[in-house]
Amino acid sequence: MLGLLVSDLHYGLKQLDWLDGVAARFDLVVIAGDSLDVSSIVALGAQIVVVSKYLRRVAGRTRLAVSSGNHDLDARDSDGERTARWLAKGRVPGVLTDGDYVEIGDVSVTVCRWWDGPRGCAEVGRQLARDAARRRGRWIWVYHAPPDASPVSWTGSKHYGDTELVRWTHEHRPDLVLTGHVHQSPFRAGGSWVDRIGDTWVFNAGREMSPYPPHVIFDTTAQTATWTSSAGSETVDLAAPLIRDAVTPS
Repeated sequence: MLGLLVSDLHYGLKQLDWLDGVAARFDLVVIAGDSLDVSSIVALGAQIVVVSKYLRRVAGRTRLAVSSGNHDLDARDSDGERTARWLAKGRVPGVLTDGDYVEIGDVSVTVCRWWDGPRGCAEVGRQLARDAARRRGRWIWVYHAPPDASPVSWTGSKHYGDTELVRWTHEHRPDLVLTGHVHQSPFRAGGSWVDRIGDTWVFNAGREMSPYPPHVIFDTTAQTATWTSSAGSETVDLAAPLIRDAVTPS
């Protein structure tokens, strides 16, 4: 499988145009949260209309998985916790989203919601346990927040990651975890776009204001992943032995 990871587009229309233009090259396109931007002068409802049109277009070109992020929350669920109602299953036709599981050849993909409280957290935990029992071949998670205490959650001054994700990763051992949320990580000393938790590779492409978003292209057949941004490109060998310094410039 050839896949593309982006995240934190934050209603960036030029970046959405770029994504629409390249989507057909990939077997799977992943947007790991924060398609919307709560700080934009454009009303959230209007953003939802525009972004949903882009998502439908991309989903017409290839398989598309979109997780919710903290900027995507537009409603409250029955427990009073915030949720991305506009991304609920079936609301954007053809898009895999929060709670979904799919098998693409020998690759299994799980898409997780942004959880806003204990009930949402428990729901994600149940989802991962359920999918662990039916996964086949390689297993990919789409999860907006990066793991805590990791280079991919480093802001330049502190870690801003998810401790539950660390626990779940140790428990279920997916092959790839595709994240976002912390924009600065790949661009700060001590940070990175890639980390490894045991045998699990974790990616966070970061965010830049540019015509195309920072992105990771991962190839589960060739066993490589390449991050590209204005800073250049770096590649990791996904079959490499477990060592800390697995990144090599390309």
